Amino acid sequence: MTRETWATRTGFILAAAGSAVGLGNIWRFPWMTAENGGSAFLAVYLLVVLGVGVPGLLGEFVIGRRARRNPMGALRDLSGSRYWGAVGAVSAVTGVALLSFYSVVGGWILRYLLVSVTGPVTGGAAYLAAPGPYFQQIDFGYQAALFHLAFLGLTGTIVLGGVRRGIELGTKVMVPAVLVLLVGMAGWVVTQPGAVAGYQFFLGFDPAALRANAASVLAPAAGQALFTLSVGAGTMVTYASYLGEDRSLPFDGSVIALLNTGVGVLAGLVVFPLLFSQGVEPGTGGPGALFVGIAGAFAALPGGELLAIGFFGVVTLAALSSSISMLEIPVAVLVDEGGWSRRRSVATLLALVALTGTVTAFTPALFDFVAGTLVDLLLTGGLLAFLLFAGWVLGPDAVEEYATGAGALAARLVTPWMLAVGVGIPIFLVFTLLTTAGVDAQFGVWPTVAAAIAVVALVLLGLRRRGVWRAVK
Repeated sequence: MTRETWATRTGFILAAAGSAVGLGNIWRFPWMTAENGGSAFLAVYLLVVLGVGVPGLLGEFVIGRRARRNPMGALRDLSGSRYWGAVGAVSAVTGVALLSFYSVVGGWILRYLLVSVTGPVTGGAAYLAAPGPYFQQIDFGYQAALFHLAFLGLTGTIVLGGVRRGIELGTKVMVPAVLVLLVGMAGWVVTQPGAVAGYQFFLGFDPAALRANAASVLAPAAGQALFTLSVGAGTMVTYASYLGEDRSLPFDGSVIALLNTGVGVLAGLVVFPLLFSQGVEPGTGGPGALFVGIAGAFAALPGGELLAIGFFGVVTLAALSSSISMLEIPVAVLVDEGGWSRRRSVATLLALVALTGTVTAFTPALFDFVAGTLVDLLLTGGLLAFLLFAGWVLGPDAVEEYATGAGALAARLVTPWMLAVGVGIPIFLVFTLLTTAGVDAQFGVWPTVAAAIAVVALVLLGLRRRGVWRAVK
């Protein structure tokens, strides 16, 4: 079976950026920021994106392009070990878990879009009169399940079209539209009363608050950074497997990270001023903060119904740009490893996620767990495995792949990059996992750091004993 490739470099960048630019930035980023202290969370998040996310993104790119296979096949074929193949197979599980809650959020977006479109006919969008109570009525239950299924159907239709005719073509429209709309809304929201307080909450840098809260916001900030960059789930391994050899992985990765971070900050510049202008306390809206704040703003505006149609229409595109990447991970596994057709793979996985997502749509506690703790753990653990593989199993081959197509400046950074993916970032990721488990609260920060170093050292010794160690050069 001939493996598809991206038609253009722009198509790959927009598809990879679209995976990152979706609701992770527009919906989850404001939610996580509000619940974790505002500017303190933003500062930690930006540091994690720069120091962990970008090198991690390149690590997944190297593996994917080197193997030209899905995460399961890539780790197995490059290492010659079925154990590594099993590690890569977890990415398919992660993709299903991500889509099981993400499609519920996508269903919320679809519902708001539908209500916005029919508002002029029915006498007004229902959510405009009472944004908070309206969201509480529709967030979970049979209606949420029905819209989850509708959103899932749209996702499957795009993925069914394949890499070029489906994913690449769709994201070429979606990503620019999202950027244009967010820039326009960020400019408009400046004029709203109370916006200054929102900017202070989001951007006001307080060193004392950062020092006091850095440890507590580290785990959610790391999870958010990995989620928005789509690293740890195997998405970028899969997307890079469709790349040609002439592409500069460092350049493409930097552009994708820049687009992702820019959209996240833009979303914050829109959502937080709107929340404060409507008198909504950040952190109290939970996963519905975006819907409550935006809907309240539209209610106060002349012609707000028309603006709502545009906003929720483009946010639907943003949601789809991410959901298609989540579905593509397990689809690629079934196509490459099982020899299934794309049509059969998509149909089977849609049926599975239809079931798991419906359960999530009826269970708020399960939704919170999957969208928060479970996703953070899966992405952190997944990226840890990919980076250990790139640094200590591929070794010199990873350096060669990194340098292929890269310019002179990027080539000079290969040694710091290898040290980061092979040692520094794995220690950070293990530390993050331990803090998520509450180890730092029990024993203190520095003992937790020491424990993280010890765990990584033991893992590396285990790799060496199993004969898959290669020296970092």
